[in-house]
Amino acid sequence: MSAKGLRRTPLYEEHKEAGARLVDFAGWEMPVQYAGIKAEHEAVRTHAGLFDVSHMGEISFRGDDAELAVQRLVTRDVSRLEPMQAGYCAVCYENGGTVDDVIVYSRAEDDYLIVVNAANREKDFAHFKENVSDLDVEVTDESDAWALLALQGPAAEDLLQPFGGVEFADLKPFRWAEGEFVVEGGTRGVWATISRTGYTGEDGFELYVKPDDAPALWRSLVEAGAVPAGLGARDTLRLEAGMCLYGNELDAETTPLEAGIGFAVHLDKEPQFIGQGALLLEDAEGLRKKLVGFEVEGRGIARHGHTVTDGAQIVGQVTSGTHSPTLNRAIGLALVDPEVKDRFTVVIRDKPVLAKTVSLPFYKRDRKQGESE
Repeated sequence: MSAKGLRRTPLYEEHKEAGARLVDFAGWEMPVQYAGIKAEHEAVRTHAGLFDVSHMGEISFRGDDAELAVQRLVTRDVSRLEPMQAGYCAVCYENGGTVDDVIVYSRAEDDYLIVVNAANREKDFAHFKENVSDLDVEVTDESDAWALLALQGPAAEDLLQPFGGVEFADLKPFRWAEGEFVVEGGTRGVWATISRTGYTGEDGFELYVKPDDAPALWRSLVEAGAVPAGLGARDTLRLEAGMCLYGNELDAETTPLEAGIGFAVHLDKEPQFIGQGALLLEDAEGLRKKLVGFEVEGRGIARHGHTVTDGAQIVGQVTSGTHSPTLNRAIGLALVDPEVKDRFTVVIRDKPVLAKTVSLPFYKRDRKQGESE
């Protein structure tokens, strides 16, 4: 814990030594940038960037009713997940509003891990415990037992392979494996859980290791050519990829269907999840608002909270916006009235600026031959 009362990850000293600019993010002292957001963004798109995401939360479910408990809590039918598979989904309130968006890892029929957003760790844990208290399941916050590194970019596989005992070419998206990384010139072994997941729109891996092992793995990957990247690049990358950020596109007042992640909601699932009835009704009656991607046609960059108008009428609000380093244009996401068509106005610095809707994602990487979505 820092003098400011902020939590620090096991990689804090590595960030400090690398000259990172550190900021308060969800109560954590985290690197927002090192060399610069644009350079780090481009490193991920063209080579490989390395992120410290150890502030994320990990909550385990073990026991005879583990699957039943997770089924009740998340929007995805986790019975369809095979062991060593993961799935993106949402957690909802009874009214369909979003508690969080998460990734569920299936470890065994009676053993699941849910990875939650850092800002929601305590809230999610309380929500989970409260809603499965009648079941035979042990719910444990394991967050402090893990450090989490994300290696993202087209060179991630080739960069990682020399260190690990896993054949990374055989690891499909949203699958995970376990293996030992040999680091520090072959003098140290680091045991890790490795998943082919990420939050950048690029190929890549997330590496779960013991906190004491994280600095050695981080240094070895940087020495091999991975570029340290901070929260600033993480946000521009995920926005280009059209991915939601909790607190922006998702919150207690916004359902997963409104936020455009209906692919992670199984409305036919049995037993039903919390909020399924509300989402079924919303699906039948129509959305109150919808998430759209847009490009700014005039001058200016739309930012979170900017008003969206159609003529004299307010029709929504920008949830995220930036200048895209890859596309070299101003892009954004907005929650708007369902009737909004292909053009609207964003109020930037009290001035109306024209914008047009575009299909998501803004950026889509070229996939390797034979690689699945």
